[in-house]
Order: sequence, then structure tokens, then C-alpha cells
Amino acid sequence: MASELESGAEGRPHGHSFVKKTFTRPTNCHQCAEYIWGLVSQGFMCEVCNFLVHEKCIKTIATPCVGLAASLVENPVAHCLSEEKSIKGKFCNVCRKKIHEAPGLHCEVCDYFIHDYCQEFAVPNCVDGSTYDPYTQLSEVTTLHNNREGNLPANSKCCKCKKACWSPDCLTGMRCCWCGMTFHSSCLNLLSKDVMNCTFGKLEPIFLPPHAVSIPRTQISQLNFIGLQSKESVGAHVLYRSAERKALAVSDDWSSTVIGESGTQGGAEASRELEETMQSGARSREREKKEKQLKEKEKELEDEMIKVYDGYNSLRKRLFRTITVNKYFTKEQLLASAMKAFIVSQDSSNFYLLDVYADCDSQREEEIQDPYPVQRLVRKENRRPAILLGLRDCENDSGIIKVWARKLQVGKHTVPITVNSTITTKQAIESALEEFGLEETSEKFELVKVSLDSGRVSEIVLSSEDIPWEVLKRRGFESVRLMELTRFYLQLKEDPHGSEVALFVGNLPPNLSHKNYETILLDFIDHESKFSSLGPIYYEYGSMVITFDNSNSAVNAYETLKNKVYEDKKLLVIMLPTLVPSMIPVKTVPLLVFVNVKSGGCQGLQLISSFRKLLNPYQVFDLSNGGPLPGLYVFRKIVKYRILVCGGDGTIGWVLQCLDNVGQDSQCSNPPCSIVPLGTGNDLARVLRWGPGYGGDEDPLSLLRDVIEAEEIRLDRWTVVFRPLSEETGTPGADGKPLISSAQTNEDNAQIFVMNNYFGLGLDADLCLEFHNAREEKPEKFNSRLHNKGVYVKVSLRKMVGRKMCKDLHKVVKLEVDGNNIELPPIEGIIILNIMSWGSGANPWGPEKDDKFSKPNHWDGMLEVVGVTGIVHLGQIQSGLRSAFRIAQGSHIKIHMNREVPVQVDGEPWIQPAGHIVVLKSALKATMLKKQKHKVKRRNTAPPTNLPTTPVRVSSTTQVPASAPFRSTQFTSSSSSSSPPLNLADLCDSPTHATAV
Repeated sequence: MASELESGAEGRPHGHSFVKKTFTRPTNCHQCAEYIWGLVSQGFMCEVCNFLVHEKCIKTIATPCVGLAASLVENPVAHCLSEEKSIKGKFCNVCRKKIHEAPGLHCEVCDYFIHDYCQEFAVPNCVDGSTYDPYTQLSEVTTLHNNREGNLPANSKCCKCKKACWSPDCLTGMRCCWCGMTFHSSCLNLLSKDVMNCTFGKLEPIFLPPHAVSIPRTQISQLNFIGLQSKESVGAHVLYRSAERKALAVSDDWSSTVIGESGTQGGAEASRELEETMQSGARSREREKKEKQLKEKEKELEDEMIKVYDGYNSLRKRLFRTITVNKYFTKEQLLASAMKAFIVSQDSSNFYLLDVYADCDSQREEEIQDPYPVQRLVRKENRRPAILLGLRDCENDSGIIKVWARKLQVGKHTVPITVNSTITTKQAIESALEEFGLEETSEKFELVKVSLDSGRVSEIVLSSEDIPWEVLKRRGFESVRLMELTRFYLQLKEDPHGSEVALFVGNLPPNLSHKNYETILLDFIDHESKFSSLGPIYYEYGSMVITFDNSNSAVNAYETLKNKVYEDKKLLVIMLPTLVPSMIPVKTVPLLVFVNVKSGGCQGLQLISSFRKLLNPYQVFDLSNGGPLPGLYVFRKIVKYRILVCGGDGTIGWVLQCLDNVGQDSQCSNPPCSIVPLGTGNDLARVLRWGPGYGGDEDPLSLLRDVIEAEEIRLDRWTVVFRPLSEETGTPGADGKPLISSAQTNEDNAQIFVMNNYFGLGLDADLCLEFHNAREEKPEKFNSRLHNKGVYVKVSLRKMVGRKMCKDLHKVVKLEVDGNNIELPPIEGIIILNIMSWGSGANPWGPEKDDKFSKPNHWDGMLEVVGVTGIVHLGQIQSGLRSAFRIAQGSHIKIHMNREVPVQVDGEPWIQPAGHIVVLKSALKATMLKKQKHKVKRRNTAPPTNLPTTPVRVSSTTQVPASAPFRSTQFTSSSSSSSPPLNLADLCDSPTHATAV
């Protein structure tokens, strides 16, 4: 039975320390998820990680104990832990208990949940999104599943036995973070080799494969590569129970309370500090009664529970594990039990035991000896006895270190190397090369010490003269457990990432010269960390990419720049990964995801976390960290990819604008864009069938499937040029003031914008400006669509009773469409439409009817001009009771103004001074993705997006002479009562005779 308790499936050690357990309430087996039946001693429980199991299931255990799991991770990757918050319905992956009352943390990249106080024992097994190996061809690559235990979706079934593998009552079952495959841990070894390889499931067509992503070898975690703002791990966390003020722990006494400084102390001093802290702690009567009962039971069974500290650092932090031993154990048996608790694989002669509660300093430094060492331990009132497991320093001159191969072409991943206090790093490398069977000189390799502590991963390259055994012994003096979690990697000195390491730097003043940007950066960076090249520079945004010849210089520059401030702005610095296009399968079109976390309240934060778990985290970017530019730069070498923008119409315009800036430097200058609407209006998303707004209840996986099935469609884009009124006297207008002419325009004052959706002038823009000013004044209140629309209503009511700035707009504005002067009716606002959705889904153009205007769409090279008469008219349009006045259709529009008027382009408003405005077809192109209707494949009637075409539809105003006035019958407005309701997406479907521009 002892061998069964120590090993599980296929005889592999699982590291659990099982003891018989009597359960007083219904309990589930963590292996098979079934109830553990019986009256007394029904099952077993691990003393370290609380793993509960049937006796019959012990032989099939494949899940390692948390004490052993970290040492089994081949390529440790630190978790991206979130801030502390209340997490409901989840189980801790360390202590296996439910997270409900105490604060919890979760990884932003994988489904790893822990209590805050369990962070000390977190296993660094986060998903590795960058596994590029230059020595492996695409045809040779296999990707294993990124399995995570427990917290499975409801009704999950095992892919092998087809039985339920989830439970709402315990941590059980396994699930791949990428493909979503679920199975029992006992069925893992029964899966075929083909199933063991991850194909990324239904997201394979858009999944960025990890073997195509390369990051430089640095000490910087993936947090800095994906621009994630996350909770940093610390050495220990102070967290108490509210009633007893006792430090919470993994098991009942596995504490993580800091009580001392981190410097090295002797056992006597640390013990006194511990004792003083204990004496100052208050104990409730109820707890004293429970401990008294527990002691009585221990006396009856002749067993005793003892606390074990694994070093002086653990003693100061009160980090211990408990062991149950017989009172008649010998010193060797007690030592073996203590080493087993911390999964120590070294020779027991290298360690000793001390009595933590010894009466004086001299006795505290004396080793525990036979006979009856357990009975001779000093006991404090209401305290369990405590011992310290220490590493012999002077007498311990030799030992074994594990050396792992990192991206080397070898048959085995790790080899043991015998070392002593005289063997240098160079000699250890030579021994490792011999064990791995590599016949190469040691000058090409280096030895890296990797420390796993509290879920963090830190690396240090050892010099050729360092003594690896002494390095390991110093670690063991602080903590035997941390010594076991310290490993050595053999790797090539030449970084397989290559010689180019890129940093993205933002928050600098815009529109400076190349020389000025270079001077600013060189003032911050020392000569040793100087970059090799500067560029591309995004002058409009004050951002740029700087490239270094090696990762050491890049890391030094990163650490320097991230804390620098220029003109009261802290610099934004992100280390960028590199994509290798040759390692992306031909059928894969990677998806670049941009999420505006400030849109839609907390919906943006929820979405970015979900997408980082479903996809490779290196293909998901937070727009609050540098905007779209870092992601577009990373994907610049990909020939074909798609974009998913999570945000409002303004966010989509921002991404399209950045695409215009980087298009000439990218292999794919016009990638198709899809939308998850998080804004208030979401008019472009409505037209492309992505919906009026993300409600938070949609499955993110379904959103990604819709992107895969979406069809490409062209979106016209327009250039809007604003030229102010010249000071010279021009042609007098209707009120006697001069109107500007193009010859008098001051070109230096011209402003140019790109319009994607619509352009408003007058009343519509005035309301938009009032809303914009209110949001700028108190942005924290504008966190929901309902509130935003309520503010619009309030602004509209105030405009109805207040001074009308846009009254008689037709008298101060002249309109020219395709060279023809248009006589305007009495209106207070003009709206120029590129898409048939405006103001949160309203259709100002109205339903189709028998008139001289053609059916509009967003790829026909034409704009629709409509007018509104007042606030009431706007409200009727919003409610669908009326439409706006149809004025004209055309592709070249000029507007002359002889006074300042509110204007807005795609929802960005301002007061435009007197002058004239020109709207003309832009040379910039945009390809969008239109969601399939009802999941049914539609015939793509839109023109091919890769062929240049010309419009065949002429302007409706070209038949009207310039001098002829517009008749009143030409301004049409229809009521919704005479026409059925329209689907905006259907309204914008291409007619069979239309071609695109």
C-alpha cells in the first residue's frame, strides 16, 4: 500500500502525502468526481495540497501534488495574475478549496485561479505563446495541449470515456486552454498520440501558432510583451482572518504572513522573532477548545502533528508545512518525513533538524538527536511543536544538479550532473554536453540559473568561473524548497530570436523631427544600451520603434525608459515579440485583436481576458497601451491576416487611421476588419450585422467563430478638407458678409480628416458637441450606453428651449454637389451619409421609394445628403416615425459657410470657423468583414475587393442645371407608417447592377 500512495498512473511518483481521512460531510473524489462513501476512514487526503481520493483511485492518479508540480514543468512561464478581487464559483489550483470569502487572483492568460495567500505556492505553468525554434521546420512542429486542472464549464464530458468530467463541488477534470478539449486526468494516458497534439480546435483558422512567435531571451516576463497591467508577485502577503487574526494557509497551518525582513538571520534570532510575534497574537476561546480536542485525539493515536520550516527565510515568513509522525520516530525517520513534505530529492545526510521552540539560543542551534526526538521537542501552550529543516553548509561539498536542455537538438530534456565546490560553470557545461551527447565546444554554450519562487520565474546567466554547487547551496540556506525549485538550463549563447530586439516607445510630443526624437532618447539611455536603429516613427502620435542588436541592451534600455518622464508624461515602453511568417500554416489567417478596455464599461476588460485565453496572448492587444501601432508593427510581415476591433465607431476609425499610416511598411496594407461593438452608437457595426452593442452575455468563442465565417466587403472612405475664411473680401453672401473662394484659401490653415460613416453640420453636430463636452468634464460617469443616451436626451431638451445656434442654416450655407449648386430648404442641419445608419441605428435616408435617387450602399462611391429641420425632426428620425429630407447624391461635395458652425466627423465634434468644406473620394481603402446572416452562407454580391472598378451610377444632381433652383418636391420625407421596418444590413446589400470604387 505504501508504494501505491507514493506513485500513480504508470508507476510515476505524484508527490502526494496521503493519510487516511474520515469525512463528516458529503465529499467528492478529486480523481473521478464521484462521492466518497462510507462511515469511517472513507478515503485519503494529501497533507500538502488537500487532494481527496478514493482508495481505488490512488493507482490512477496522474495529477502531481502542488509541492512537486513546479519541478515537473519543463519550460516555466509565470502567470499574469490580476488584481485581488472576489471570485465566485471557482476552486483554488493550489489548495483546491473554493474561492468565495477570501480575495482571489486569476491569470489573464489561462484559467488558473488561486487565493491571494496561496500565491507563494503557485506553479509557473502558464501557457507558452512563443515557442519558435529556428532548428525546427514547420512540418516537424507538434504543439501539446496546455492543460489546466478543474474549473471546467458545466456539462463538460471526457473526450475518451464520454462521461462527465466536471464537478461544481471540487477541483477535478482537465481542459486544454486553447482547443477546449476536456477529459479526466485518469484518461490522459489512454489518449492516442494524435489526440495528444493540440490543433487549436475550431479557432485553428485564426489562431496564431506559438511556434511562429519568438521573444528574446530576457528576464522580462510576458506581461511586458503583451502590455498587460497585472499584479506583481511579492515575496509574501499579509492577510488575516477577520475573527482570529491568524494567517490563512494552504493547509490549516500553511501560513504566508510576513513577520520579518528578508535578510539572512540565524535560527536563534528568527525563532525569537517568531515566538514574540506568536505571543502577541490573540486567540479566541473557540479555537483553543478545538486545538485541545485535537491534542487529545493525537495522544490517543500516539501520532503528533509537527510544523516544519524549510530554512531560515521560511522561518521568518512563517511559511511551513505540517507532517504527522509517530511519537516514537527516530531522528532519521523524522528527517525523512520532513524532507518528504518538501519533496527534497537530495541525500538525507546533507540536512539536519533544529528545534524551533528550544528554551535558549544555544539549544536552538543544536541538532535534534535520538532517542525519542519527537517527544523531546519543546512545546508551547496552544502551539504545535515546530522543527527547522536546514542544509549543511561546511560539510556538504558535493551534490547533484539537474541540467535542462533549452532548444537543443537532444534526445532527453534533462540530465543529472555531479558537482562539488571546485567545479566551475565551464566544467559543468562540458559534463552536460557529454551527457546530452553533443560533440561541440563549450564556448558556444552558457549555463543559466532559473529560480521559481511564488510563481515567478527569474533567470541569471552564470559566468564561466562561478561554482554552480555553491550557488545552489546559498539558495538552500534560505529555503530547501526553493533550492529544489532552482534549476539550470544549458543553452546556446547565440539567441535564436536573432539580433534584432524591438521596443515600442510612446507618450513623446508629436510631430518632432527625427533628430529631436533621437536626442530625447539618447539623453535617457547610456552608451552601453544605445539602440542600433530608430524607426519607423509615427510622428502624429509621438511614438516610435527602436531596435537593438542584442537582448541585454534592450532589457537595460527597457528598465531605464519605463520609469522616465518627459514633459510631465511617463513614457510608454513595450517590448515587442517577433512573428516568423514561414512558420504559419498556409490555411491559417491569423487574427489581430484590438480591445478598447475603456469602452462599454467593464465589458472591454472581460473581453480582452477571454480572448487572451482563447487565442495566443501575443495576438491580443490592449489599445490603452500604445494604441493599434504596436500590434500593427508586430504583424507587419504577415502577408494575410484579419483584424478584430472591440470598441465603438471612434475606435474603428482610430484603427483604420493607423492602418493608413503603417500600410506602406506592411506586407498586408489593407487587412479586413471585423467589429465587436462596445460603443454607444455602433452605426458601422449595425450596418455590417455585428449588432447594436455587445451585451456581455454573448460567448466570446461564438464571436470568434463569426469572424471566421464573415465575408469581406468594401467600405468607401472620404476625405474632408476644412479651409477657413480668408481675410480678403470675397463674394458677398446672403447676409452681406463675404463668402470665400478657393483662390483665397490659406492652404497652411487647411485641416484634413478621413470620414468613414457620416459628416454632420449644424444641429446634429451641435448636440454631439454638447455631449462631448459633458463627457470630457466627467468621463467617469459615461460608462454605459443607457446613461450616454440619457445625456443625449437631456441635451436635446435644453436645445429645444434655449438659443438656437443653427437656426436658418440654409441662409449661411451654400451646397454644391458634383459641380451643381443645390438650393437648400429651410433646415437647421445637414447630414452627409456614407452608411445607412446614424445616431444609434436610425436611417435618415429612409426606406426605398420610387424617386430619382438610387438605392444607396457603402461601396458605390456615392454620398447621400439629407437635411433636418429641428430637434423634433431629429427625434422623429431616431424613433423611426419620419426620415430626413433627401437633398442629393454625389461623389464630390462643397459646402460654403460665412459664419462659424458646429461640425462633426464620425462623432468627433468641434466649432468650425467660416470657410468652406470639401468632401471627396479618398484614395485610402478599407476592407471590412460582414457577419453572415443567420449563419447561412450568402452569395457575395459585393464586388471583388482586389480589383479596381469605377462607378456606373451617376449623381442624381448632374441633370439639374447649375442655375435651376431645386423644387420643393425634390426634398422628400416619408413616414414609417407607410413602409415596413427595414433591416439596415439588408438595405445596404449590393444591387446586382452596382459595382464598387
